[in-house]
Amino acid sequence: MCCSSQSLSLRLRLRVSLSLPAATLSPSCLPARRGASARVCPTMWRTASVFCAWTLLLLTEVCAQSQRRPTFTCGGNITGESGVIGSQGYPGVYPPNTKCVWRITVPEGKVVVLSFRFIDLESDNLCRYDYVDVYSGHVNGQRLGRFCGTFKPGALVSAGNKMLLQMVSDANTAGSGFLAVFLAAHPHERGDQYCGGRLDKPSGTFKTPNWPEKDYPAGVTCSWHIVAPKNQIIEVKFEKFDVERDNYCRYDHVSIFNGAEINDAKRIGKFCGDSPPAPVFSEGNQLRIQFLSDLSLTADGFIGHYKFRPKKFPTTTSPPATTTTQPVTTRPIPLKYSVALCQQKCKRRGTLESNYCSSNFVITGTVITAVMRGGSMYATVSIINVYKEGSLAIQQAGKTMSTKIIIICKKCPFIRRGLNYVFMGQVDEEGRGKIAPHHFVMAFKTKNQKGLGVLKNKRC
Repeated sequence: MCCSSQSLSLRLRLRVSLSLPAATLSPSCLPARRGASARVCPTMWRTASVFCAWTLLLLTEVCAQSQRRPTFTCGGNITGESGVIGSQGYPGVYPPNTKCVWRITVPEGKVVVLSFRFIDLESDNLCRYDYVDVYSGHVNGQRLGRFCGTFKPGALVSAGNKMLLQMVSDANTAGSGFLAVFLAAHPHERGDQYCGGRLDKPSGTFKTPNWPEKDYPAGVTCSWHIVAPKNQIIEVKFEKFDVERDNYCRYDHVSIFNGAEINDAKRIGKFCGDSPPAPVFSEGNQLRIQFLSDLSLTADGFIGHYKFRPKKFPTTTSPPATTTTQPVTTRPIPLKYSVALCQQKCKRRGTLESNYCSSNFVITGTVITAVMRGGSMYATVSIINVYKEGSLAIQQAGKTMSTKIIIICKKCPFIRRGLNYVFMGQVDEEGRGKIAPHHFVMAFKTKNQKGLGVLKNKRC
């Protein structure tokens, strides 16, 4: 029980006796002299009874409302047009060592739109410990995102009428968890809540919500899945482009991926600012375009066009037949550990300028972790700046970006945890940076920024 009837009655009598208006205490209700017994005044007690009754009703309603506060449990199946989902025990601290799964189903023919109202999970650059995963569909669905810390993403939209949330916590630090709301909406609906969808016609257009009348809204996630016939590829061009500028595109940005999934290892590029990106060509017959805006600044947005091309359409510019100088990147790059490779003399060759074009990626960053496995060093790098991304897989958690780099020969080049470096190297099939003894790595100093900034605009 939220209220004890005896204590409530006592408090009411005391409160009424102290707060009755002076008019109710007429002379006939007061004792005639000190020591005389008080007479019962009918008017006073009738008034007291009215105050008591109304106050009792009010407190009873308050108690009932507190008892009706929703209790959030670990997972469940939720069906309906709209609803609220919270972590176990929200707004209290969520328990450790749990794995909770919520399955949302809205009516057939509609999609699920999910918005986080509050999130407070253990913070980590890679969301490795406590996190919430959101999937489109209930089984083998596309992951729409992984979230931790206090970063609230924009609205997330499923491809069909089902969505799955999975929250995982480890044994250590916890927070208040999360609170999210969902609603059912019609596919391809435009507006402040969401955008995106499947595009499978030979050509078409995609654009940010509100284009061109006004700026795109804050807190939006749009995902377009472009599908061409199997013997064709996809060309994408942006006609107009204006997305909140940031050197690292950490806030509002457009990402384009080869294939149907949002997979950092298959990301072609990540774009922001006010200059339209160069035309993009897919490797196969599918592309995924994702636009995300955070909850702060917005801009005009963009409009882009796509069209299908024959598979033989060139995706890169071939050098003229008369060219005799071969690009450095045509030389085979050893990306696996070998004793012979690591017995080479460890000496940095060339300069930033001479190594820039031959490198698949160029970044500056701080070494967070460095672990030796076999003869190689496996490092996690917190990125300071990206000058050339290539196919490097970059993880983003809130405003922090990081990546994985393998130093093939553990002592060449030698890196230390906590120090800043310029990394230039190649990328393996999993999107990890790989650095062999002949690649260029140097200690990063502030004075290097200007030179790297110039190289970023260089055409290779």
